[in-house]
Amino acid sequence: MDKYKILIVEDEKQMAMFIEMELTHEGYYADVVHDGREALVKVKECDYDLILLDVMLPALNGIEVCRRIRQFSQIPIIMLTAKSDIPDKVFGLDAGANDYMAKPFAIEELLARIRVYTREKESKRKIEVKDIILDDKTHQVFRADKEIELTKKEYDLLQKLLINRNVVLTREQLIESIWGVDYEGDTNVVDVFIRYLRCKIDDGFEDKLITTVRGVGYVIKD
Repeated sequence: MDKYKILIVEDEKQMAMFIEMELTHEGYYADVVHDGREALVKVKECDYDLILLDVMLPALNGIEVCRRIRQFSQIPIIMLTAKSDIPDKVFGLDAGANDYMAKPFAIEELLARIRVYTREKESKRKIEVKDIILDDKTHQVFRADKEIELTKKEYDLLQKLLINRNVVLTREQLIESIWGVDYEGDTNVVDVFIRYLRCKIDDGFEDKLITTVRGVGYVIKD
């Protein structure tokens, strides 16, 4: 298994060092930053698997950092804070955090919660629906044992549809996920790439994978 990359955002340097040592000991790759603005830069620069995010940070607090990350990424975020009040937990979860731990916490519990998200990511690395296989570790796609060459956008689009199989995704959802929230072009770009994708994974096969739901969007059903 590849090493999972975790970003630790913690202004208490001793605490950050302790968590980093424990994660490294467990086989993870860990980066550490000490303020909110630096965290945003690192998340945009690096492909992390999970973020441990303190709430009380200089420059930009953790809740605002979480809110801004959610504008362009769905990376799992576990918030860490010295506060255990219910309102603080609500603010963090409303900002888009996946989980919440109040300090002081047992490192064993933190590691257990991290494993929940790494197992979930591992399960998504190889997706099989009908006769199509998407292997995210090797970035390969096969249909009926034949490898299919896809561009980056085609691959991302197929992966999004496969992960959310049986769920109809709107054009807006697909654009936000694949082209980003700042995309200002025409929503027809989704239809264009769906057409490209169909030419590669559906043409020549009796069973068509991608279904159009008129007026809504697209879905792959298993």
